[in-house]
Amino acid sequence: MKIGILKKADITPAVQDQVSALFQQLSPGKKEVSLKKIFERESQITLAYCKNAGRIIGIALMVNYSVISGKKAWIEDVVVDVTARGKGVGRKLMMKLLEVAREKSLSEVLLFTEDHRKSAIHLYQSLGFKLKDSKIYILKSE
Repeated sequence: MKIGILKKADITPAVQDQVSALFQQLSPGKKEVSLKKIFERESQITLAYCKNAGRIIGIALMVNYSVISGKKAWIEDVVVDVTARGKGVGRKLMMKLLEVAREKSLSEVLLFTEDHRKSAIHLYQSLGFKLKDSKIYILKSE
C-alpha cells in the first residue's frame, strides 16, 4: 500500500476513472470536476491518494488559501473504496494532508462532514479535530 500526493503530471485517463469511481461512492450522482481542471491552480490543491495493487483505493483533497485571519486549508472529498474501509486508509490519507498543512505553516485546517458519517467523525476527532461553533451556509449557482 502506498500513500502519496498526486501531481498534475500523474493524471492519466486511468487515474481519472479510478478517482471518479471513488467520488461516486462518496457522492452518488453528484457532478464532478475533472482532475485536470482541479489542478489548473496546482499550488493550492493537495490530493493525497492511497494505491494498492496498482489501483487507487482512497483519496482526500485539501485546498489552502490565505485570508485576513490567516493561512488556512479546507479538506474535502475524503473517501476510501468500500472494499478497503476499516483498514486505516482514511487515517493515513488524513495524516498525509496534515503533514502538508504543517509544512505550509497553516493556522487552521477545516473540514465538514455530515452527521450520519459516524466513522468519519470518529476518525477526525481522533486526529484532534474539534466541532467548531458555527454554521455552514450554501448558495448553489443555477
